[in-house]
Amino acid sequence: MRSEAIPFDLRTLDIFLAVCDRGSMAGAARQMGLTQPAVSQAVAELETRTGARLFDRSVRPLGLTPAGGVLRQRASALLSEARQIAPMLRETENSRFPLLRAGLVDSLSRALAAPLGATLLREADEASVQAGLTASHAAALLTRQLDLLIGADELEEVAGLERFDVLSEPYILIAPAGTPRPEGPEDLARLAARLPFVRYSARSKTGIEVERHLRRLKLDLPRRLEFDTPQGVTAVVVRGEGFAVSTPLCGFEAGVSQAALACWPLPGPAVVRRLVLVARRQELGRLPRELATFCRSELAAHVAPVLLADMPWLGSSL
Repeated sequence: MRSEAIPFDLRTLDIFLAVCDRGSMAGAARQMGLTQPAVSQAVAELETRTGARLFDRSVRPLGLTPAGGVLRQRASALLSEARQIAPMLRETENSRFPLLRAGLVDSLSRALAAPLGATLLREADEASVQAGLTASHAAALLTRQLDLLIGADELEEVAGLERFDVLSEPYILIAPAGTPRPEGPEDLARLAARLPFVRYSARSKTGIEVERHLRRLKLDLPRRLEFDTPQGVTAVVVRGEGFAVSTPLCGFEAGVSQAALACWPLPGPAVVRRLVLVARRQELGRLPRELATFCRSELAAHVAPVLLADMPWLGSSL
């Protein structure tokens, strides 16, 4: 379906703002280097196309109607953004971006926030790294509030995006230190009778995947406590007050040595969390691919050795 036509162009908005500033069509004409009839016609066409009366012509200087006041506010913002486009394009020609905004899944914040921010700043005049749930970052990417995200959602159903692998890791079972290893679903059920099962928020991809795995094992564990951060989940387990399905990176993010927990492979079929870098196709050139390579190298050099030292049984699954 064809979208609704935009009822103005930037030139007409510029004329409208000149009338607002000068308080008359004649004053705006002098400022813009136009004839007064041309300004009057532009304003009249704008009122016709928007379906709203913008000026109160019964007063001098011209007064704005409520609709005109709204348009003046929005038009100023639009033109301000538009005037920044040409300088941005010139900066891009010089191989620098004016601003880069990245969303980072919270379980990578400790591992990647600082090095990613420093790398973005080498490519742009200003950089922003926002840690949180991938679902929020995905929405921000699609509404152009972010330029790229690194997270657990590949947005496969959305066209016009490019995706680069960053890391795959297995889901694991974590419990208080000293807890005997559960070998199968029935052991998990018995463990849940003694300790609360601590969930990741259902708003997170991790929470969704964990629930899917529990259904696969035909386990209906009581819903008692959930968190939307790795720190919350891991802290409860370390305190001996629950057990959880988590990932090695989530434990690293919480700043807890896996040696302080009982950690095992997840009973049942293996489940893997895949972390990817997602950006709008062709908008950032070579940068998304290079950033994904950088993130992989950073994790391999500084995170994987720590995790493998605590959990050597991870082997090549990390």
